[in-house]
Amino acid sequence: MSERMPDIIDRLAAIAPGSHLDAIRARRPQAREHAQKSFSALFEPKDPGGVSARERFAVAAFVAGLHAEPATHEFYRSRLSAVADASIGAATAAEIARGRTQGPYGTWPAGPLSRENSVGLIYRVSDEGLRSLGARLAAAFEHAHLLVFRPRDADPAALQALLGAGWSTSAIVTLSQLVAFLSFQIRAAAGLRALAAAPAHASAIAVRDGEAP
Repeated sequence: MSERMPDIIDRLAAIAPGSHLDAIRARRPQAREHAQKSFSALFEPKDPGGVSARERFAVAAFVAGLHAEPATHEFYRSRLSAVADASIGAATAAEIARGRTQGPYGTWPAGPLSRENSVGLIYRVSDEGLRSLGARLAAAFEHAHLLVFRPRDADPAALQALLGAGWSTSAIVTLSQLVAFLSFQIRAAAGLRALAAAPAHASAIAVRDGEAP
């Protein structure tokens, strides 16, 4: 049998072929395969569908930076640097610093759930960032921040802001899928790194109980 090539989550979690974590992930081959296929569809599409590689990797670097995941952020930052000039990378780094906060937070419609309302940062790209990123990518950053920290506040006005910046409805779907996938990927890699720090028998118990991706 040929050796299976590591996937992106393996790389982000520093999983070595033949390690006990590699064996753990091998117990769920479909989950592993689908995660890699999702990455390929979102970041290596045959048809970009109106969302450029520069936009995809800029949003990915921004979201990974918001999650404060160094390994994942460095992965996407390096991918961004390969498809965009240095000014985009610098602006993305500056906006990550502006946008970092704790969440989730937001407001519910009046009713029983409104007792869980919480206030937090309403992120907007800086004027300098807007000049470097352009209106379209700036709008994508603001929407990504909304989805990461204030998902309950996503509303038609938020979608209209994207449409007004030049995003088509299909591109907005791609953008939202990308942010959702990144949240999964970041948490999966972080969880696997935590398992790597645990004794092998504890990792096996976690997988048996369905805790590992």
